[in-house]
Amino acid sequence: MSDSARPADRFADQVLPYARLLHSTALRLTGNPADAEDLVQETYTKAYASFGSFQQGTNLRAWLYRIQANTFYGSCRIRGRRPRELPLEAALESAAAERTAVASSAEDTALARMPDPALKQALRELPSQLSATIYLADAERYSYAEIAKLTGVPLGTVMSRLHRGRKRLRARLTGDQSPAGPRQRSRAA
Repeated sequence: MSDSARPADRFADQVLPYARLLHSTALRLTGNPADAEDLVQETYTKAYASFGSFQQGTNLRAWLYRIQANTFYGSCRIRGRRPRELPLEAALESAAAERTAVASSAEDTALARMPDPALKQALRELPSQLSATIYLADAERYSYAEIAKLTGVPLGTVMSRLHRGRKRLRARLTGDQSPAGPRQRSRAA
């Protein structure tokens, strides 16, 4: 047996028996079997890379759990900083179906039956940040604070995106293209 194979064998002998425990913890953390498997794989990758610094005789299980927890929370932080991407057309269709299913007033029922291809097209033409914010506020009825948390932006940013987005949407629906944005306005020399 070569010296380079010894650390890998030691890793396999000592760490792999914890696979079931790591998977059950990952499943509790992620709530999704596929994500849990990915988390366990990432944990093993990081553990293998750092196995040389592990002090034999200390608590291996606690070391593995700490790696797993740090990996999970790190990925949550990264996801929180990234704007949430929504497939706009599918989201609009599901929101329309929900509005129809749980319409609470005659006005809601009338709006749900109204064909809105112009609205869909106008939303598609908006920048994704604005259309996603409008969708979350107006179709899904999230509060400003909830939208801020979902998208990972400050509350003031949500409010300004809603204002700018609704203004552009209104302009597109009425045919007035002048408030398309600060870069598209003509400036006097």
